[in-house]
Amino acid sequence: MRVDVQTGGSSRGISDARNGLADIGMVSRALKPQENDLSSHALARDGIALIVHASNRVTALTEEQVVGIYTGQAQSWENAGGAAAPITVVHKAEGRSTLELFLAYFQLKAEEVKPSVVIGDNEQGVKTVAGNPDAIGYVSVGSAGYAATHGVPIKLLPLNGVAASAETVADGSFPLTRPLVLVTKPQPGNPLVRPFLDFALSTEVNDLILALSFVPVR
Repeated sequence: MRVDVQTGGSSRGISDARNGLADIGMVSRALKPQENDLSSHALARDGIALIVHASNRVTALTEEQVVGIYTGQAQSWENAGGAAAPITVVHKAEGRSTLELFLAYFQLKAEEVKPSVVIGDNEQGVKTVAGNPDAIGYVSVGSAGYAATHGVPIKLLPLNGVAASAETVADGSFPLTRPLVLVTKPQPGNPLVRPFLDFALSTEVNDLILALSFVPVR
């Protein structure tokens, strides 16, 4: 079996699966009511964490401070107990579920956000913050946790007093979580889809999920 993988965000995962351009879509959120023409297969759980450079002396932000930073009301790290340096605000591109869930959690509208940099996938977000001591971004807990434990100079900030980690996602205490799902048409046309799903949704893949700092659901 050959599997070709392309990225592009949850919106593309939905669109390509719906239009038959892909047999399976990858989506990092629950399906919406208007997407019930697709079948959702839960693979793992993840959270969304705020990240800063490892050298940043800020160790926590209140939700009000996060809103202030992302709306441009707070433009210096001094406002959050950090150095006298301008904040580089790293934001997600449209079509990313991380963006949708971040805005919903902090009750922000897209037009209220004043980004310095707009990025695509989580890896790009991690790389951007790791390369800028004054940057802040929000990415997958799993992606950030994996990077931080493999020498990338970032740190995950707690949210509402709860540490951002696979452990707090697993025990339900982390406040901003989402499912990672595979989506297909209810009756996939490709006969290889079902055996692939059977494997991907089995406990046989838990070692892979854990190795990437995500949380198995089985």
